Amino acid sequence: MDKHFVITIGRQLGAGGRALAEELGRRLGVPVYNRELIGEAARQSGLSSELFERADEDENHLTLLGTGIWSFGSMINSGYINNDTLFAIQSETIERLAEQGSCIIVGRCADYVLREHEGVLSVFVTAPLEDRVERLCASCDKCEKECRQMVEQTERKRASYYNYYTFKSWGAADSYDLCLNSSLLGIEGCADVVELALKEKLK
Repeated sequence: MDKHFVITIGRQLGAGGRALAEELGRRLGVPVYNRELIGEAARQSGLSSELFERADEDENHLTLLGTGIWSFGSMINSGYINNDTLFAIQSETIERLAEQGSCIIVGRCADYVLREHEGVLSVFVTAPLEDRVERLCASCDKCEKECRQMVEQTERKRASYYNYYTFKSWGAADSYDLCLNSSLLGIEGCADVVELALKEKLK
């Protein structure tokens, strides 16, 4: 596509959001930022990527920086950095990546961060709980009970994180341009729908 665009993908754990992002990246020939975004934020800020990973999708975390204190305005005091500061740094990274060129960004409240940008299509990927647990079990060595607990815990954190920073409701249809059931459509079917929606968005 000739026009500049950004696709943001929110997802339930095990719904295939990352797989959808990778499929769209391949089709559209654009970079996909998932955990790569954490590395980029760390490089730009000079902070360890572990800080972003520990605080990722958890708004209640407070991190001790130790002796090597990096200053982000006046938001770091007494050797501690809170998640609001990490969110601000990460948001700057998202904005910069969006301005550099067309891309796909998974999670990190990117739909909210880029809410004033043109050419942004926000997508949320869902699937029935049983299908998500089954998919997660197939990708790791944990039992069904452990995978179910992982899904439930992760989604509580994601909802809390998203709702806290965006003042919207994670997973609610009116928070996104498009909500897709990956069990119904499959990853390729979801990608087909996103491509059609993107064309309409860019008209």
